[in-house]
Amino acid sequence: MPRLVNECDIPGLATPAGPYSHATILGNQLYVSGLIPWDDTGKLVGPGNVTLQAEFIFATLAKILAAVGSNAGDVAKVTIFLVNLSDRIALTEIRQNFFGKCRPASTLVQVSGLIGEGTLLEIEAIAGVRPS
Repeated sequence: MPRLVNECDIPGLATPAGPYSHATILGNQLYVSGLIPWDDTGKLVGPGNVTLQAEFIFATLAKILAAVGSNAGDVAKVTIFLVNLSDRIALTEIRQNFFGKCRPASTLVQVSGLIGEGTLLEIEAIAGVRPS
């Protein structure tokens, strides 16, 4: 079984903004904290551009999944927090490219704001971890 995942295990991720880890493993499940579009220096990626922000977040999710030997096909559930509900249309193609034929359970929530000026979305996930 892979060990506990935290920000020290995954190169290229910004240090969490609070007392939490980017992801943890419990049993055979990976719980990924809400991912925001900040690079490893804490700088916002794609200000005002939901497409760039979503691509960055899904790339970050891929790094986390790979760190425990999982991939997009192992994702069981995603929750997306979106400032502008009209941006969900732009997310469709990005999600399809990331998940392919795999279609996890999903929740989309419109929010009035997110941490960091210009952050347009946040994505959290639950995934299975393959036995090692």
